[in-house]
Amino acid sequence: MPETIYDIAIIGSGPAGYTAAIRAGQYGLKTALIEKDNVLGGTCLHVGCIPTKALLFNAEIWDHLKDAKEFGIDGVDSRKLNWGAVQERKTKIVAKHTKGLDFLMKKNKVEVVRGYGKLTGPAKDGVFAIDVKGSDGKTTQLKAKNIILSTGSEARMIPGLEPDSQILTNIEILDISQIPKSLVIVGAGAVGVEFASIFRSFDTKVTILEMLPRLVPVEDEDVSKELARVYRKRNIEFFTGAKVEKVEKSKAGIAVTFSVDGKQQKIEAEKILIAIGRKPRTENVGLEKTRIQPERGFIKTNEWMQTAEPGVYAIGDIVLGSPQLAHAGAMEGLVAVSKIAGKEAKPIDIQKIPNATYCHPEIGSVGLTEAKAKEKGHTVKVGKFPFTANSRASIVGEHDGFIKIVSDAEYGEILGVHIIGPQATELIAEAVAAMELEATVEDLMWTIHAHPTLAEAMLDASNSVYGLAINA
Repeated sequence: MPETIYDIAIIGSGPAGYTAAIRAGQYGLKTALIEKDNVLGGTCLHVGCIPTKALLFNAEIWDHLKDAKEFGIDGVDSRKLNWGAVQERKTKIVAKHTKGLDFLMKKNKVEVVRGYGKLTGPAKDGVFAIDVKGSDGKTTQLKAKNIILSTGSEARMIPGLEPDSQILTNIEILDISQIPKSLVIVGAGAVGVEFASIFRSFDTKVTILEMLPRLVPVEDEDVSKELARVYRKRNIEFFTGAKVEKVEKSKAGIAVTFSVDGKQQKIEAEKILIAIGRKPRTENVGLEKTRIQPERGFIKTNEWMQTAEPGVYAIGDIVLGSPQLAHAGAMEGLVAVSKIAGKEAKPIDIQKIPNATYCHPEIGSVGLTEAKAKEKGHTVKVGKFPFTANSRASIVGEHDGFIKIVSDAEYGEILGVHIIGPQATELIAEAVAAMELEATVEDLMWTIHAHPTLAEAMLDASNSVYGLAINA
C-alpha cells in the first residue's frame, strides 16, 4: 500500500481546528485532524463556552422566576433548584454537539487521528512528518504537505496553587456537585464575571478580586462602570486594584489574603475560582525543531496565519496578538485553509473581531473604545442610548445598560460599538457587519429597524451621535 500523504494535518480539534478541518474537506483536500483527547471540540465545547453558557441560561430563567409575580405568574414561590438536573442538561447539550462534530468529520471526509501530535522538523521534499503518540503509548508517524497548529490554551494558575475540590479553574467549577454558599473569584475578565453572574443568581455570596483598576478591563470604561453599578445592585462584592498575596485552606474552605492600596485584607469562602487568563499550549509540540520562536509561549504569524516555518500555520489561542476567542480562531482556520488551497480569502482585521461576555447584563463590543480612539489620534463623536428608553427592553423587563457608538467626527466612520444590556451578545452582530462593510453613522441612521425590538436601540444610538435620538 502506498504511504498516505495528507494535504493538511491539523493538530488540535477546538473551534479553530475543527473549522479548518471542515473547510479543508469542503475544498477536497485530504485532511487529518489529530486530537489527543477522546472527544472533538476542545476547551470551548467541553469545559468552556458551551457548558458555561448553558449554566448562564439556567441562571437567567431562575432570575425570571424570582420576578414571576411581576409577569403575572403566581404559584412559583415554592420553586426549588435541582442542581443535578441543571448539570445533566448542560452535559446533554455538550454531548449533542460532540456527536455533531463526529458527523461533520465523516460528512467532509476528514480523517480523525487519535493521539498527541508533535512536529519532527521542517518539511523534507515538501512533506512534513508528525509523530502521533496514542493512548497506548505507541508512536506512529503521519505525513502531510501542510500543518496547522491549533493546540489551544489552558487556565493560568497563581504560582504555588494546584486545582482541587476547593481551588478551581474553568474545568473544576463546571463539575461541582452542589452550589457553594460562598465563592471568591480572582479575575474580572469574561470568565470571572460570567461565573460571578451564574452563582450570584443561585444565591452564592460572590466576591471578585481584580488586579486592574476596573471590572472587564478590556471593555470601554463606561461599560465597566455600568457593570460595576449593576453588580453592586445584585450584591456582588468586588475589589479592583486588588493583589492576591496568599491562598490557604481554612475551616470554611479557603482563606484569601489580598491588598488594595497597600492595605491588607482577608476573606474566607467555601471555594475559589482562579480566572486570571489563559496560557497557550505550545510546549512539547516540537517548535524547537522548527524556525518558530515563540514569544511568551505564543506563535507569531503573518496575516495569512503562516509561521516562520514554511508550510506550518498557527491558529486560535496560540497566536500572538490575537484575542483568545473561539470565533476568532475559527475564522483564522478558514483564512489558513483558503491560503493553502489557493482560494480567495480575506485576512482578519483585529478591530472587527467582536467580544461577547455572557454575564448579566450581557456585554458585546467591537472596535476601539473611546479612550483607544482618542489615543490613536481620532477626533471622536460619541452617541449613547440607554435601554431604559427602549420599549422592547421594558417588555422583557431588562432596563440596565446602553449602546454606545464611538465615531470619527470628521467622516462619521464607526470606530467602535459597545453594548451592555439585554441580548448584547446578539445585538453586536449588526455593529460588526456595519464596520466590516465600512458603514458610517449616517448609514446606520437611515437603516430601518423593526419595531419594537432591542435592535432599535442601535438606531437611536446612531442618531444620538448627532444629538438626534428620537426616544431619549
